[in-house]
Amino acid sequence: MNDGNTNTTRRRSPVGRAAAFVRLSLRDNDEDYTKGRINRALGLLAIPMMLEMSMESVFAIVDIAFVSRLGTDAIAAVGITEALVTVLYAIAVGLGMGVTAMVSRRIGAAEHEAAARVTGQAIWVGAGLSLLIGVPGAFYAADMLSLMGASDSVIETGTGFAAVLLGGSASIIYLFLLNAAFRGAGDASVALRSLWLANGINIVLDPCLIFGLGPFPEMGVTGAAVATTIGRGIGVLYQLWYLFDGRGRLRFRVRNLALAPRVLARMLVISAGGVGQFLISTSSWIIIMRIVALYGSTAVAAYTVALRIFEFIWLPSWGLGNAAATLVGQNLGAGKPERAVVSTWLAAKYNTIFMILIGIVLATFAPAIAGFFSSDPEVLRYGTSCLRILAVGIPMYAVGMIVTQAINGSGDTTTPTIINFICFWVLQIPLAYWLAASVSLGPDGVFWAIVVSETLVTVLSVIIFRRGKWQHRTA
Repeated sequence: MNDGNTNTTRRRSPVGRAAAFVRLSLRDNDEDYTKGRINRALGLLAIPMMLEMSMESVFAIVDIAFVSRLGTDAIAAVGITEALVTVLYAIAVGLGMGVTAMVSRRIGAAEHEAAARVTGQAIWVGAGLSLLIGVPGAFYAADMLSLMGASDSVIETGTGFAAVLLGGSASIIYLFLLNAAFRGAGDASVALRSLWLANGINIVLDPCLIFGLGPFPEMGVTGAAVATTIGRGIGVLYQLWYLFDGRGRLRFRVRNLALAPRVLARMLVISAGGVGQFLISTSSWIIIMRIVALYGSTAVAAYTVALRIFEFIWLPSWGLGNAAATLVGQNLGAGKPERAVVSTWLAAKYNTIFMILIGIVLATFAPAIAGFFSSDPEVLRYGTSCLRILAVGIPMYAVGMIVTQAINGSGDTTTPTIINFICFWVLQIPLAYWLAASVSLGPDGVFWAIVVSETLVTVLSVIIFRRGKWQHRTA
């Protein structure tokens, strides 16, 4: 009797309930996210999505942690290549927005066959993009690094890294597109497992291929790209296996690969805004990196390190934004716009708390954190300054990324694109150059320009969201 009472008490304890909830969120389930408590729905989606995005940031941190042992040129090569690859990310994420919006709407309306058909069109789009980006990326990697302002030594060190990463673009594109479909359907745990697998392989292969451990060849910085591409590629194979096995909410069948011109056209229209939105922001980042490069490889290396560290905050928070986008899409599909609004503000509240707490830690221990990646005094100085300046804008980033994702989740990808154009191209780029060169703040001026522009993104996004026109968009 006592044992039974003890077990019941344990099952009902807050810790026990929390652990059970986390376990439920990480396995396949048949929850209806358009009904019941919003806190529960948000938690079930947010936990795997935040962990998923954390896994994406692990790729970057693991690579830079090992590559940093090869010197400043190697770090700069990774940073400049990543600036190029962000264009690829922009396209993949933008397309993923269209996929998530369309799949979530159809799942919310209980149209599972239509949701699977959307996913089939996404597979064809991914194939075309992989060829369009991968082939020139593999052959013209050195020229691209040169255009980015890389020094001769950085080009020599990083050409192989850039060629492999860009040439293997299919692994990046499909990882994003298929996970977008799974997220839109509410199968967030599948997306998380694919990245667990991909990261595990990358972590094992990275030191082996970079430093030539055991039977592996010593490939230097190129080895990091090979390890990452192999890891992502195996993650994609897992996604395809799960998808074609017909499990989960998508209920995918081979017949769903048949071309559906109307669905494909609708996907491209919605995704165009998402692609444009991220191309604007990432092209701005490339130009920002070019401005930082005016101050030498040490400044580029420091900026690269700082941004990789901040990915630990941004990407999990982006995962929470993805959860909000899925809830918005599914609830609009179910005819419950008021539930979509409440879900968004609840996600924004939690994200603000999460980001502020971690931001305080980053700002306080910035020198020690930056020092983990490099012992170069200049890199440490610039990196510490960048971390502390970017930390100032954390509360605004927290709200902005949730609200923007919610608008995207409704199928309105055009409005955030216009906001990005104003904040990044019209404001951020000229402000960064003016503060860095004319006001003589150097790289610090660039960092402050990022804070100002991201703050404006949040202000404009909140104004648009509160007007509510996004509730009437079709997907």
